[in-house]
Amino acid sequence: MNGPDSFPADETAEAEAIPGRDLLIVAKFFTPTEAHLARSFLVASGIPAVVADVNHAQADQFLLPAMGGVRVLAPEEYLQQAQDLLAAREHGDFTLSDDVDVGQPE
Repeated sequence: MNGPDSFPADETAEAEAIPGRDLLIVAKFFTPTEAHLARSFLVASGIPAVVADVNHAQADQFLLPAMGGVRVLAPEEYLQQAQDLLAAREHGDFTLSDDVDVGQPE
């Protein structure tokens, strides 16, 4: 993922196991908001995901780069699907065109 608030893709290319947990790092972000948006996107796509390190990031944003950013985590069996979805999202595959009519709520 190479968005304005994300770490370079080469830093998250390989899955990184978290000691004592069955969750792996899917992506890292510079802001908690971007991490929560990515997590929500994954959950809406059927992938169980969580955000880690938000409290540390909010307490002291100057330490955020040293901490490695705010992490989005998912179970190992969903890792590849989650990375593929986030890459497609970053690429713009889920972007609506300006002329799409989303309709009125009923």
